[in-house]
Amino acid sequence: MLLASGSGRLGGYNSPAAPYGNGTRSLPIPEQGPDSEVVELVLGPEARGKRLDRALADRLPERSRTEITVWIRAGRVRVGDATPPGSTRVEGGEQVVIRIPEPRTTHLEPQNIPLDILYEDEAVVVLSKPTGLTVHPGAGQRDGTLANALAYRMRDLPELGGSDRPGIVHRLDKETSGIMVVARTELAQRRLSEAFAARTVSKTYLACTHGIPRDVTGEIDAAVGRKPHHRTKMGVREDGRPARTGWRVAEAMPRHALLECRPVTGRTHQIRVHLKHLGHPIVGDTIYGLPGHPGEELVDRLMLHAWRLGFPHPMSGEAVAFEATPPRAFDEALTKLRALPPPRGARR
Repeated sequence: MLLASGSGRLGGYNSPAAPYGNGTRSLPIPEQGPDSEVVELVLGPEARGKRLDRALADRLPERSRTEITVWIRAGRVRVGDATPPGSTRVEGGEQVVIRIPEPRTTHLEPQNIPLDILYEDEAVVVLSKPTGLTVHPGAGQRDGTLANALAYRMRDLPELGGSDRPGIVHRLDKETSGIMVVARTELAQRRLSEAFAARTVSKTYLACTHGIPRDVTGEIDAAVGRKPHHRTKMGVREDGRPARTGWRVAEAMPRHALLECRPVTGRTHQIRVHLKHLGHPIVGDTIYGLPGHPGEELVDRLMLHAWRLGFPHPMSGEAVAFEATPPRAFDEALTKLRALPPPRGARR
């Protein structure tokens, strides 16, 4: 489902090369590997004083600076008669020839895994990930992931994050369902990654917790890091990375609460760890939860859902927002939890 956007369009909930002194490397461009394209350009006066890699990134906005740096290091960028390093300061007016290599072939096996696509255009795909689906291959899981599904459905996705993460700019835990955005071009991937890094992306999750917080709203500001003896488990730690999560109670049930959580940062397991730290772990959380407590027998999933996502569109820059309706199993679990009797001694 599309929510209102900023504009309302997506409504709903050639001169001689300059001398390079000691920086010059008069090495021939390697011949190994075929080219997909040869680009010839002349740097304008606005490039004067810039690093070569930055000047080329400015001239080729559809390409990432990381990608250009790889080409420079491979000797695929010739400036005049030299192949200088990316740190070289340019004067403006240089003639540049870039031999762009053919796209890498991903080692991912394309797999026909159904995807719930909410929206797509030439730059992005917005989808709703089901619980139980891992985002990309990792230790212990080589296929059967969202990345494999993307490789099957959409060819030539950008691989700036690695060939096993085509178009992926953020992640959800395997157990978490909900909304994700995937980039379809390198420029979109770079700009979306920058938006996440700059925290101009808004994220809202729904979390069902054990117990009801005393306050109606609040913010958890507590660093999160890996447990030293449990490398797959996170916790609140003084030596962790800064992490902040805002929250409010959307619904109070007899024994549980439905919270809207808005993480400011994006640490691994952040919401799960923060809500445990608050004293209200998420129902169905097999790592940080309360096994055996009332309500656990009524759910068969982690009760955490990425509900809403807003970001500046990577091409137009307009603010867009999307919503993923919680899965039926999530709603059915809430219905069962609402029907539980209150604990003994609870105020009526």
